[in-house]
Amino acid sequence: MIERKKIQDIAGGYDKGGVKVGALASHSAIDVAEGAIEEGFRTVLYCQKGREKTYIHYFKSRRVGGMIVRGVVDDYRIYGKFRDLMNPKELAEMRRNNVLFIPNRSFTSYISVDEIENSFDVPIVGSRNLLKSEERGGKRDYYWILEKAGLPFPRKIDGPTGIDRLAIVKLHHAKKKLERGFFTAASFREYEEKSRALLKQGVIEQESLDNARIEEYIIGPVFNLDFFYNPLEEELSKIELIGVDWRFESSLDGHVRLPAPQQMNLLDTTQEVPEYTVCGHNSATLRESLLENAFELAEKYVKSTQEHYTPGIMGAFCLQTCVDKDLKFYIYDVAPRIGGGTNVHTAVGHPYGNALWRTNMSTGRRTARLIRDAIEQDKLKEIVT
Repeated sequence: MIERKKIQDIAGGYDKGGVKVGALASHSAIDVAEGAIEEGFRTVLYCQKGREKTYIHYFKSRRVGGMIVRGVVDDYRIYGKFRDLMNPKELAEMRRNNVLFIPNRSFTSYISVDEIENSFDVPIVGSRNLLKSEERGGKRDYYWILEKAGLPFPRKIDGPTGIDRLAIVKLHHAKKKLERGFFTAASFREYEEKSRALLKQGVIEQESLDNARIEEYIIGPVFNLDFFYNPLEEELSKIELIGVDWRFESSLDGHVRLPAPQQMNLLDTTQEVPEYTVCGHNSATLRESLLENAFELAEKYVKSTQEHYTPGIMGAFCLQTCVDKDLKFYIYDVAPRIGGGTNVHTAVGHPYGNALWRTNMSTGRRTARLIRDAIEQDKLKEIVT
């Protein structure tokens, strides 16, 4: 792991008036860029050839007399592959341009976490050492953190023969880099039937299946709780709920919109087992009596990260939850960085973030405001790792 002091020294040598906000051009980059623009920063996105047009054409910025009049992407770089940004010359260019980098899920999917920890010598706004906790199955993954914190998560089932109720099998998709090869099963027989079908279709791979996590399926609505931890706050709560979102998943959402007779007609076809490919998000709110419970989850998670992953979580993080029939939360996933659903807050914010900050407050803008506050308070070193 790169020593934090080294990163702090790099950030300390930046031209504070020329700081740029950077991100990998995928996942939540538009939210990050729009928020940075709103807080007065220039932006730079790092693109992969063949996937760059959204950013360098449709959302390219235009400034007149220095004032932004259109778009959110000021500068960009295009690589053959995302991981090409790890070239030492590219990293040096980032530092020369005073780039503060905002990690997203694509960053840790297309570039190994080991490289990010040991070779990405650019200041990251957030918690570099927590990015590895997102990988299920590691010794100190997010389930380990949740257990240390005494937080609720779905019961783990030890192996497919132990399936005695509706369960979900969590593993990576074989072809779609960022997506899931998840499937549900209520018995060992159903597990065998579905896994054989998905293996045959090339949706999953045997090695991934052998190492999959199987856990009890919590029946209830899904709420992604988009939190923010502000290490600079000294008077009020350091934890903020910026917003809540939920997912559209293909082909799952298409399945649940079909009448039962039509669903039965899908048997013995390649469409029988739905896939859980995230293709969009929508905004949500919680009944107010549940808000305190949501904050309690965040408080315990933050404390646990501070105890076991010094300095702990900083900036944006997302607790992905289900709520059961008794209105109890279960955390089924954790994003120790900006969540994928925050794009629903872009430019307009969310009722919770807006109510707290008395303006349109998205996660991207909240991140940029933290940077601006750190610069103004001469505390930039306190928000980078």
